[in-house]
Amino acid sequence: MCASKPNVIVMMTDQQRADLRTLEGYPLDTTPFLDSMAKQGTWFDKAYTTMPICCPARTSFLTGRWPSSHRVNGNFSLEQAEYEQDIFDVAREQGYKTALIGKNHSYVKPEEKCDYHLLQGHWGGFGEERTDEEKAYDDWLKTISQVSLQPTPFPLECQLPYRAVTAAQNWVKEMKNEPFFMWLSFPEPHNPYQAPEPYFSLFPPNELPPLQAKEPERLQKGAKWKFYGQQMEHFLPDYRERIPRVRSNYLGMLRLIDDQIRRLVDFLQEQSLLDNTVIVFMSDHGDFVGEYELIKKGPEAPEILARVPLQFIGPDIVADEQPHRAHISIADVMPTLCEVMGCSIPAGVQGRSLYPLLTNQSYPEQEFSSIYVEHGYGGLYHVDGRTEDPSSVGQMNNGVALFNELNKFTQSGWLRTVRKGDWKLNIDMHGKCELYHIAKDPLELDNLHGQENFRFIEQELLTELCRWLIRNQTSTLPEDKLYPIKRDSRNYMQP
Repeated sequence: MCASKPNVIVMMTDQQRADLRTLEGYPLDTTPFLDSMAKQGTWFDKAYTTMPICCPARTSFLTGRWPSSHRVNGNFSLEQAEYEQDIFDVAREQGYKTALIGKNHSYVKPEEKCDYHLLQGHWGGFGEERTDEEKAYDDWLKTISQVSLQPTPFPLECQLPYRAVTAAQNWVKEMKNEPFFMWLSFPEPHNPYQAPEPYFSLFPPNELPPLQAKEPERLQKGAKWKFYGQQMEHFLPDYRERIPRVRSNYLGMLRLIDDQIRRLVDFLQEQSLLDNTVIVFMSDHGDFVGEYELIKKGPEAPEILARVPLQFIGPDIVADEQPHRAHISIADVMPTLCEVMGCSIPAGVQGRSLYPLLTNQSYPEQEFSSIYVEHGYGGLYHVDGRTEDPSSVGQMNNGVALFNELNKFTQSGWLRTVRKGDWKLNIDMHGKCELYHIAKDPLELDNLHGQENFRFIEQELLTELCRWLIRNQTSTLPEDKLYPIKRDSRNYMQP
């Protein structure tokens, strides 16, 4: 650990697929700078969100808890957030100046937890400090029906990532020698999918790799998947024709964000701050980006929504061109940063410190042999394939299609997922099981549940799932000297 407290920057994108980068074998070079930065530190190709929805995932990052514990299991339930201390509380307690720049979409009230904040959303920024051109751009965003079919008619400087990085630079200049913690949260590449030139033309639709799953494969996935396709078609009848441009804009947005991250890192280097700054890069969840002939997110927790990019670089963090073999969660980031900042993990945190993994120290490998994901807000399914009304979960506003993919039909019920090695097991509250060999079937099209050849694999994953369900129970017994709760300093439960 550094002699002085390291600065900490958590860079988070919204709705970024982990597999759409050359680092993971994608044939198009969408994030060259982030890929090079990953190899200068430690990166993971088995990193998962706790739930592939914004608010639950972001609350997990902030608190180190899974949604079933922090209670935010949808974008509608932020007021229910339960925790003892979050990462902002820890940072301020350790003497850090704090900032939230970009998209919040969490329970955090920045005026209470941050020394500085500048907020943005998917449809623009807020406040009167915006220039007239920025306000015009923000108003234009609100006219897009999910995807812009033409280049964005505003310069790069109006883009939200550019504005966020400029704000970050200005705030860091004010810090002088004070340690700082910054949550730099880009609203992109989330819809509305749009990009200015040259990004709009960087990945032409007719030159993109072919999709691996289309509507017939989606219809085999169940009622939730069928309904979401019907919902999209209801509000965007030509959505299939729009998907190539969605994909092109999405990849262009990735490169735009990559260039802005490069701009910030170059700035830190110029300010002689980079050598004493821990940078975490991650996303809250993924995006269909055309697979199954869908966009955005919605039903259940498929791999392309649940797996996220996650990488660390900074003082004492070892460099490795290959991904770390551990299975980890975004809930592990908060306790890791506690150790980076030099403090113990607060009570109630369920995530584990990754610090030994990042610094080439010994750690219990069994602890990171699997990972666990949640989905659903409970109860019985609303969707039955017969009575759903797509018009009830969206609207047309002055010709702009606005539809909520995170609705009662796609989000009801309970689903739990465990990933281990090359395999994945899903199970819902009815006992419906799905077993997938992810190494050969990344889009989860061939359900191997119940097949004799895979009986022992399924039993192994059921055991892992039970272990996760048990370890992630929230303690109800108050702390007492007669019944103290024994904890590992890094929250490990495996020897």
